[in-house]
Amino acid sequence: MRIINFSADGIKTAAEKGFFEWLANQDADFVCIQDLRCEEYDLVDDIFFPQGYFAYFFDNPDGLNGVAIYTRKLPKAIMTGLGFTDFDIEARFIQADFDDISIGSILVPPSSLDDVASMERKAQFFDLLYGHLDKIRNKRREFVFAGNWHIAHQLGDIQKDTHDDDPGFLLEERRWLDDVQHQLGYIDAFRQVNHDTDEFSWWPKSEDDGWRVDFQLVSEGMEKYIEYGSIYKTKRFSSHAPVIMDFDYPLGDDEF
Repeated sequence: MRIINFSADGIKTAAEKGFFEWLANQDADFVCIQDLRCEEYDLVDDIFFPQGYFAYFFDNPDGLNGVAIYTRKLPKAIMTGLGFTDFDIEARFIQADFDDISIGSILVPPSSLDDVASMERKAQFFDLLYGHLDKIRNKRREFVFAGNWHIAHQLGDIQKDTHDDDPGFLLEERRWLDDVQHQLGYIDAFRQVNHDTDEFSWWPKSEDDGWRVDFQLVSEGMEKYIEYGSIYKTKRFSSHAPVIMDFDYPLGDDEF
C-alpha cells in the first residue's frame, strides 16, 4: 500500500509544474493533497481527476487552503472536517474510510509570533486534535493522517539553526508531537524507516532553509507494516516536496 502526501501551494500551480504527470508513474493507492487554494468547481481539466482514482475534496469557499484525497477504490464513507467548528476555515481535513483502515488528508493551521491570537488558537486546535486522536484509539481500525503539520519535530528535521521561539519549532508544538507519540502511541511513519538528518519537505525561504513538516502520523498498529519512506526532491512542484510511504498492509483483494 503506497500513500503519498503533498502540500501543493495551489493545486493548479502544482499541475502546471508537472505534479500529475509525475504522479501517474508512482503507483500510489492513496494521494493526500493539502493547500489546494481553489474550490473543486474550479477544477475543470481532466488532469485533476486522474484515471483510476476516485477524487474527493474539502475546499474553502474563499478559495484558501483546502484538502483532497485520491483513492483507487471506492471508500465506504467520506468524512469532512474534524468537528472543530471554530476551526473549519483555518484547518482542513478529509478522511476516506474502508473496512479496517481510515486514510486522512490534513492541513494544520500555521502560527505566527506576530499574532498572539493565532498562537492561542493553534494551541486550542491542538488540544482538540489530541482529544480526537485519543478517542479514536478505541476504534477497531487503523488510521493514517497524512499532511502538512506546520511543525518540525526534532533538530534533525530542520536545516538551519533555529530556536524554541520560532513558529513551527516552538517547544509547545514539539511537546505536542512528543505526547501524541509517547502517550497515545501514534508513529511518525517516515522516521521509523528513515533517520537521515538531511531529509526535508519544505523550503519556505531558500534552498538552505529546509524543514520536515510534511509527514504521515499513523496509529500504533501500523508500526509493523511500515516498509519504506522517501521524499521526492528531484523536481519541485511547490515549496513542499511529496512524501512517499509504503506499507506492507494486508489489504484484501475485494477492497484494493
